[in-house]
Amino acid sequence: MAVFQVQEQINRRLPESQLPILRMKEVTKKFSGVKVLQNVNIELYKGEVHALMGENGAGKSTLMKIMAGVYQPDEGTIEYKSQEVHWNNPMEARNKGISVIHQEISLSPNLSIGENIMMGTTFKKNRLGLINWNDIYENAAQVLKSIGSSLDPRADVSTLSVAQQQMVEIARALSLNSEILIMDEPTASLTDKEIEKLFGIIEELRRKGVAIVYISHRMDEIFKISNRFTVLRDGHWVTSGPISVTNPENLVKLMVGRELNELFVRERIKSIVRSEQKPVLELKNVSDKKFVKGISLKIYPGEIVGLAGLVGAGRTELVRTIFGLSELSEGQIILDGQEVHIKSPIDAIKLGIAHVPESRKEQGLLPNLSVKENILMAQLPTYRKFKLLQYKQMNRDADRYIKELGVRTASKEQNVMGLSGGNQQKVVIAKWLSIGPKILLLDEPTRGVDIGAKTEIHKIISKLAEQGLAVLMISSELPEVLGVSDRILVIHEGKLKAELSRDEATQEKIMYYATGEVK
Repeated sequence: MAVFQVQEQINRRLPESQLPILRMKEVTKKFSGVKVLQNVNIELYKGEVHALMGENGAGKSTLMKIMAGVYQPDEGTIEYKSQEVHWNNPMEARNKGISVIHQEISLSPNLSIGENIMMGTTFKKNRLGLINWNDIYENAAQVLKSIGSSLDPRADVSTLSVAQQQMVEIARALSLNSEILIMDEPTASLTDKEIEKLFGIIEELRRKGVAIVYISHRMDEIFKISNRFTVLRDGHWVTSGPISVTNPENLVKLMVGRELNELFVRERIKSIVRSEQKPVLELKNVSDKKFVKGISLKIYPGEIVGLAGLVGAGRTELVRTIFGLSELSEGQIILDGQEVHIKSPIDAIKLGIAHVPESRKEQGLLPNLSVKENILMAQLPTYRKFKLLQYKQMNRDADRYIKELGVRTASKEQNVMGLSGGNQQKVVIAKWLSIGPKILLLDEPTRGVDIGAKTEIHKIISKLAEQGLAVLMISSELPEVLGVSDRILVIHEGKLKAELSRDEATQEKIMYYATGEVK
């Protein structure tokens, strides 16, 4: 469902005489002998928004890292402003006018907003050779104002929400006056209002001649702002062309190699006969100290309960309270009919509660460890015998989870950050499945994940429910909530506003309650 009002159609025609500002030809890249890109081509023109499409693992991020100087291609060439170039590092590419807004936030949390925005820029020093901090903050404030943000440039980044940090990332990239701007899932953590502001910024940059590479899995965004597109699949270039000559169904087919109607749709389960079952999890008037206000709910074995609401409604805070990450100030948490007292995530894990957090990079993974180590970290003590780790059993279990969840990796020993976003998310899910949970708390499980990987994750979640797991899933994508959930709970300003069955729920009805209306 498009969340924006219809605006004037973007002119998708570019002058035939205009040469590309950047051209990558026959680019190939290998990691550990495995080709992740093979003979890939892409051309960027000034004043265009170029959508880069493909499943997670298709090679989009690798291609962009080559463009931005993080990696060097093993084969192929890069031409920038009609000259062949060889970037030795990201700073060299950035100084030449290529900036990146990463999908995963990469700010320095202990520095101020202003310091993060203006980092890497040059400022005149005073007579004593010291930086004029007022200039730093004033310039940062101007950049923030240009994107409609009222954030205080003197505030620490650590005090910001994920959505606010994303706006700082955007402001930092804009401060560099880039000629090519790579945007990797820039709207994943933004509200509708913030996305609308971002689209206005993109249109203004386009008018100024900036070439924008836009990576997103939200089709309404792609068709709203893009001029042209390129599709990658399994590391290969599939096709490029004007966005006006294609449609969402065709793009999906090009990306995943199958028709849209072949994608996963969860079968409806029979209504749970509640007189014959007791809930595996029950909350009675649960509150935390700030966001959650007297919520009561029940979740039964084998069902997926969707948790819907606007950003800031208290969904994440509720899940964190259940898992012991936030303090329970009032109410009861009841597991299998018995009240439990969860003071920390360790308590929750012992009780069979697993939590897949909103930010996999910051909260779900240990980035310096391998795929195997990340999968097994929650259960490492169980592999110890006579103070020695049982490596054969660890290898067998890691292989089993990689196979069962379809994790695409060159090896279980590969660094987890070398995986695509969708495969990283599967590793996080595998980590929690290793503890044999009764309850699975999912916070935006397919955030920043492409259509193909999203389908695979939906299948995993559905299969876990079929095996008797109780699933509570937060998602900001209403089609996902409607397609995967058996029941839907809607939260507004920390309070439960509605409980809807799958049959009665609609996007309009969910939004009605999410905005605080009560029939």
